[in-house]
Amino acid sequence: MTVALWPAGEAPNGDGTFDNANAEITIHRAEKPTGTSILICPGGGYGGVVIGPEGHGIARWLNKHGITGVVLRYRLPRGRHAVPLLDAQRALRMIRTRGRDEWGCDPERVGIMGFSAGGHLASTVATHFDAGAPDAKSPLDRQSSRPDFAILVYPVITMGDNTHGGSRRNLLGASPGAELVELYSNEKQVSPKTCPCYLAHAKDDRPVPPINSRLFHEALQKAKVPGEYLELPSGGHGLNGYKGPMWEAWQKGSLAWLRKIKMVGSKE
Repeated sequence: MTVALWPAGEAPNGDGTFDNANAEITIHRAEKPTGTSILICPGGGYGGVVIGPEGHGIARWLNKHGITGVVLRYRLPRGRHAVPLLDAQRALRMIRTRGRDEWGCDPERVGIMGFSAGGHLASTVATHFDAGAPDAKSPLDRQSSRPDFAILVYPVITMGDNTHGGSRRNLLGASPGAELVELYSNEKQVSPKTCPCYLAHAKDDRPVPPINSRLFHEALQKAKVPGEYLELPSGGHGLNGYKGPMWEAWQKGSLAWLRKIKMVGSKE
């Protein structure tokens, strides 16, 4: 089932203008849902969306474990830095509004997962959020945009020296100001209110070096936010093409972590 996120012609760009293009979510319901759902942000350097292996493929894997996978096809920023974040926040609010009755989702167990540039988007959602507008006319706008947990796999985190150049250029433009670079360097945006996070990264990832995950994990520790970081000995970017022991290691590790923080299975 695929749902458009915004009314036609009303997708906001973050600067008071609106986009005729739209974002959408595809809901993959688990056969035996636990109530937990995860919004999945595929990578693609903010210049594309790797919707297959880092989107629908992940949702099918989550379904085997009773987790509803919601794949986000976000709009590409083209220098409009707020666009992907607005789409992801809207998707989280929609899951909380419609999820319980329509998709079997517990509004208190809604997480986010991202890969590469999608990991940057997921970490942005985990650090830039609001509690919703209680007086809003739309029930959707009353919902919080804070995820209950985040899973970040070989994520772009910083927009500083160790960033992925293409992701930064596509998101922030060719010559972003220092203030914008800091705003989207998510290791600098972690606070005690940031949700629990699980990270996985290969030591030999060249396009997105593992210092991205290390910086974020260190920031979580400093803020006393529950977090876990799995640094894999090999696999590069994409972990050997989404297969093999390194790929399986983060999957096994993240599921164990979700059980530990009581986000899958029963709540007792």
